[in-house]
Amino acid sequence: MIAVTQHDRAGTRRAATLGTFVTLTLLAAGSPRLVAAQTAPDYQRIVNAAYEKYKNLNEGKNADYIPALAKVNPNLFGVALVTPEGQVYTAGDITSEVSIQSVSKVFTMARVIQDSGETSIEKNMGVDATGQPFNSIVAIEQYKGHQMNPLVNPGAITTTSMIGGGSADAVWSNIINTLDEFAGRQLNVNQEVYKSEAATNQRNQAIGALMFAYGHISANWQQAVDLYTRQCSVNVNARDLATMAATLANGGLNPVTGHQVIGSQHVPAVLAVMATAGLYDDSGRWLYVTGLPAKSGVGGGLIAVSPDRFGIAVVSPPLDSAGNSVRGQKAIADISSALHGNPYSSQAHNMIAKKR
Repeated sequence: MIAVTQHDRAGTRRAATLGTFVTLTLLAAGSPRLVAAQTAPDYQRIVNAAYEKYKNLNEGKNADYIPALAKVNPNLFGVALVTPEGQVYTAGDITSEVSIQSVSKVFTMARVIQDSGETSIEKNMGVDATGQPFNSIVAIEQYKGHQMNPLVNPGAITTTSMIGGGSADAVWSNIINTLDEFAGRQLNVNQEVYKSEAATNQRNQAIGALMFAYGHISANWQQAVDLYTRQCSVNVNARDLATMAATLANGGLNPVTGHQVIGSQHVPAVLAVMATAGLYDDSGRWLYVTGLPAKSGVGGGLIAVSPDRFGIAVVSPPLDSAGNSVRGQKAIADISSALHGNPYSSQAHNMIAKKR
């Protein structure tokens, strides 16, 4: 039996059963005519194909400006895709963990937007791409801390300073609980990475001091830098990251736990900043090629969001010159292309319509 859902738009009805979608268009006389049928994509086959294609790729190198990251196994490669229905498709190593690094910036931004509203971010440090490297001090001086965004270090450290709680322990509890809720499980700090990064983060300390000097961090910039360093050191695997991305794809509702992490009305703002600044200096090129809001981290993690369709993540430490996972970009681009994940494409809109 086929269950049919009635939709008023354009006089179209859609029927779905056992993963097969059928479009029925109403004729003038009111009788349905079969127009097109499409079997739901084989997600696992597509994920497997991307993994097999790139598992032996030997390009890029681990980040080494944080000494602990240079020691991570460069052969780690895991791919995970999670749908809004909570279906999980994986290939490769999805249990080994890497530090989340800059991917964490997305979720502290989401927490501040949830707690303080979208204008709080826009007014304090901005949401535009800076046109400068992610850790630029020149960009701070040029605009006195304005024209930043939450996905470059000056904006990210400032965002961390805006998390509520007061004491360092209380603020940290809000940060880690947010990451836990997006991932759907309890996450832990990689102490080796945290200590290594804390011992070598003099540039971020300078950034924090400047953002304080220009009034964007209201107090205790040292605490903000330390908590930012700690949040970047949280361990995640590919499935964690895909679940976090899928929560954004699903309007802020974690599809695995069923918990509403942030309000759906705030998700578009988060995705907009990811689209404009998620892959460092290559953000524009990535968006041009894939159309996907995404965020990378120098630990080797990369997430991408196809709204209403899926969240996808790759863990693979070797990075290109812009600081983005080489295998991650290639695998996600291939998978999204095969699934028509680009939200700007007509195919993506058709796929979303068929789901509904």
